[in-house]
Amino acid sequence: MNLINLLITSIFSSNIVLSRFLGICPFMGSSKSVKNAINMGLSVIFVVTLSSILSYFIYYKILIPTNTTYLKTVMFVLVIACIVQAFELILKKTNKKLYNLLGIYLPLITTNCAVLGVVLLNINNNYNLLETIIFSLGSSIGFMLVISIFATIRERFSEINVPKRFEGVPIAFITASIMALIFTRYVLK
Repeated sequence: MNLINLLITSIFSSNIVLSRFLGICPFMGSSKSVKNAINMGLSVIFVVTLSSILSYFIYYKILIPTNTTYLKTVMFVLVIACIVQAFELILKKTNKKLYNLLGIYLPLITTNCAVLGVVLLNINNNYNLLETIIFSLGSSIGFMLVISIFATIRERFSEINVPKRFEGVPIAFITASIMALIFTRYVLK
């Protein structure tokens, strides 16, 4: 039950974007169309999960035994950058269509603070490997969920008459605030 609770909580009430404010830049920047939001979300799911698993092993098998845990942030950033670069190269060689579809979103993931945030949260919460995988999947699925919902709403705003003073960024922030209120109300007991 704890793993199910961890998964549901990481998707909804402890959503990394709406409750921890991680990944706000891609949330605002990549959410102008649903297609872009889904592409960014899928990329984040892959990178967050893989980087969390690799960082778990690096932290517990290398950094702790060598008493170099102060290097964790540097090591995790390096892991994330390497995963993104490797993923980008593999896609470019094997699946050109998907590579072109993801486009700029792959390099942007390297600087997405949500990716590093999830990796650090896994370590700071002392999650075991299974909990790390569950939390990483849940957090990245939650990222994809909220960015997709947000993109759908933003697309709808382009079709309706929004008051002039609220067009663009103001209505986006108001919408994100309302979404945060709604998502953080859900608590599994």
